Amino acid sequence: MSVKKKSVLATGKRKTSKARVVVSEGKGRIRINNTPIHLVEPYLAREKILEAYMLAGDYRGRVDISIKTHGGGVMSQAEAARMGIALGLVKFTKSKRLRAKYIEYDRTMLAGDARRKEAKKFGGPGARRRKQKSYR
Repeated sequence: MSVKKKSVLATGKRKTSKARVVVSEGKGRIRINNTPIHLVEPYLAREKILEAYMLAGDYRGRVDISIKTHGGGVMSQAEAARMGIALGLVKFTKSKRLRAKYIEYDRTMLAGDARRKEAKKFGGPGARRRKQKSYR
């Protein structure tokens, strides 16, 4: 008979990217789209994802994290994953101290950034830019 592990689901969003994160009891493994974290490129995106994990301190070696991302670009997905990891770890541990640490370090780890692209309007190629006029 199998023993059921404790696990928590969390989602992170950034621009048009979404990340579904599963935090479960384990040995400290992290996989993104079924790829181990140390194989994720570019380096900067990997470091952005690991930021939330590194701040977790003593909870690090006790959890396995599985992330599925889609939409947006590489850095947007990395920031969505970072947010999902932070939310998942806070939910998994139920630690007020960890929550406070994330908020003090960077509030966007727990609270999303609501900015979105402004819609294009008529009379020009973008949201604000207009065709030039010449009266000569």
